[in-house]
Amino acid sequence: MGNKHLVLMIEDEKSIRRFLKPYLESHDFKVVEAENAQEGLALAASHKPDLILLDLGLPDQDGLVVLRRLREWTQIPIIILTARGKEKEKVEGLDTGADDYLAKPFDVEELMARIRVALKHLHNMKQQGDEPVFQTPDFKVDLAARVVTVREKEVHLTPNEYNLLALLIRHAGKVATQKLIMSEIWGPNSDDQGRSLRLYIHQLRQKIEADPALPKYILTEPGVGYRLKYE
Repeated sequence: MGNKHLVLMIEDEKSIRRFLKPYLESHDFKVVEAENAQEGLALAASHKPDLILLDLGLPDQDGLVVLRRLREWTQIPIIILTARGKEKEKVEGLDTGADDYLAKPFDVEELMARIRVALKHLHNMKQQGDEPVFQTPDFKVDLAARVVTVREKEVHLTPNEYNLLALLIRHAGKVATQKLIMSEIWGPNSDDQGRSLRLYIHQLRQKIEADPALPKYILTEPGVGYRLKYE
């Protein structure tokens, strides 16, 4: 009982709360609910949840405002729930500090996968030492030595390729928006680097993926950014 993760669900749609609460509890989570922004912010402060599910369409306050207020004092994982097709809203939420997003209506198994990745990422960030090594079944990155090994062979990356890969690793399992990537790689005035970013993603896939045309690790999130798959 004491090891169960606590999820705070800030969602005004009663039908969604009524369905998700028992579903999450059946998967060994504890759940507290809030139906508006004010209640959600109060519960976040008093209960210190391990993860927050935040609907952006709240009745009393914009969910992005709630997200900004939460990020003023906590870095716990936050998954935002948005209306389908609102790419701009997704990007703004991720740039504001959300760890991931799901568009309604969503598949509960996909939600569970996103929750597991977010919690695993948080755990790994707490546990990693001063010389972290990121590893998948196909490639390994020694971030201290800046050495990349793909299927047992060391590969050379250009500085920008390596910096891009390191950024994706820092956000492993989460979406890194195009705006975030371009700002970190090329600086704050980099809105015209979209073509360069696509080129570097292509080059990374050529060097890391077994089949670059069907990438297994470096995934495109259309209209939003890129995700390094990490489970």
